[in-house]
Amino acid sequence: DNCAMMEENILHYDMDKGRKNRTFRKLQQLFGSSRRTWKSIGAEAKLDNCAMMEGCGKPSVVHATIVIFLEFFAWGLLTTPTIQALKVAFPHATFLMNGIIQAVKGLLSFLSAPLIGAMSDAWGRKSFLLLCVFFTCIPIPVLSFSAVGYFVAMAVSGIFSATFSIAFAYVADSTCANERSFSYGVVSATFAASLVVSPALGTWLIQFFDDGETYVVLLASIITAVNLLFIVLVVPESLPEELRKTTWGSAISWKQVDPFGSFCKAGTDGSLLKLSVMVFLSYLPEAGQYSCFFLYLKQVVGFSLKEVASFIAVLCISSVVAQTAGLSLLMMALGHKYTIIVGLVLQASQLFIYGIWTTKWLMWVAGILASFASITYPAISALVSKNAEPEQQGVVLGILTGIRGLCMGLGPAIFGLLFYMSNVHLNDTEESPQSQSSDNVGRTSSYQGDMFVGIPFLFGVVLVILALLVAFCIKNEETLMKKSEPSLLDSQHST
Repeated sequence: DNCAMMEENILHYDMDKGRKNRTFRKLQQLFGSSRRTWKSIGAEAKLDNCAMMEGCGKPSVVHATIVIFLEFFAWGLLTTPTIQALKVAFPHATFLMNGIIQAVKGLLSFLSAPLIGAMSDAWGRKSFLLLCVFFTCIPIPVLSFSAVGYFVAMAVSGIFSATFSIAFAYVADSTCANERSFSYGVVSATFAASLVVSPALGTWLIQFFDDGETYVVLLASIITAVNLLFIVLVVPESLPEELRKTTWGSAISWKQVDPFGSFCKAGTDGSLLKLSVMVFLSYLPEAGQYSCFFLYLKQVVGFSLKEVASFIAVLCISSVVAQTAGLSLLMMALGHKYTIIVGLVLQASQLFIYGIWTTKWLMWVAGILASFASITYPAISALVSKNAEPEQQGVVLGILTGIRGLCMGLGPAIFGLLFYMSNVHLNDTEESPQSQSSDNVGRTSSYQGDMFVGIPFLFGVVLVILALLVAFCIKNEETLMKKSEPSLLDSQHST
């Protein structure tokens, strides 16, 4: 009986196996005949996906300017809400906390920018442009939920605050060498243009609607979303495919990402060292001033929110005029060296006015001077283009940019600390009598105890005067980073 049962089971097993084999052969014939069709469908889907990621048309300056405009237009809308959020989050140490937030953001940007730049050199600009815009704008919607969370997110977002650097690299990929200077100017002017209307629009929305701040944050978030979609769908990759790394595991050397490497290079050339010291001494107070400038006008001088928005618009328009027509005229009339000196004199003058007086009409005068003082760094860049050998210009400008990045961290921290030591808080100046009248020339808010409220600006005057002394030692014709020095060539190669 057992043997009969085993024979029956074997027979059923063979029959089942035969049916399975026949079914398998039929499926193999079915899919085998359509294998080419499936391959073609997959290839077409891959091509469509690549076409979407590659954007529309050829890379151009227009793509970079639109990205910059939309990002900073969104942030410009938040000028007034940010001032109000500072009052809510840090009522007793406003200027100090503002300085710390901006300092952390600046230092993180200084440390991470070389790494982000090196990765964009390896794997393309588009993905990192998208990454920087996304993480830099993350704090915008957070403002609707928490003021403290907004400022924490703003500080941490400094890790990805390299949109300008990636945009400049995008422009360099997309333009010829003789078009590059003008294209950089267009991108820089776009930043100023984005702030002409946006602060005023944000202020108007807050005053027009009962819950205006919510509408401002919503509008800024929508503009950011549009910017991200524009990058994904429209912006093409600018870095040629043959220059991109094939894998994400490709090595990046420490020399490429070392943020302090620029300082070592600056010390190897006397002429470059003078330029570096001058940039440090002039940009440190500039970075500190602009980190707290509009808060100072609102809370100490007594500007209304509308006046702050109007001031920003006038300042940006004046800066565009100064860096185009004004710079060109001065360069033709005075040359590079004395154009730099004029810019430093204007910078010292406006800092002195802000440090001593709080009269409103003088604030407007000093603002115009500050906008025309913005010619200093473009004039320095022009001097570098004139005196540095063509293959060394990128190295020299990279060194000066690294120094400016460090100042973006140190300047706000120093100004915030000096304001804190001067006992300047929002509760001290919230009800300033100057906020009631635009022609009040009193200066009672200039003092807190025995100290000037404007002492950080006076500290800046001292630094700019030192920068002036260095500027007088610079020559109009002075070669930067000679090719004959092998160590410098090695530095350029690593860069």
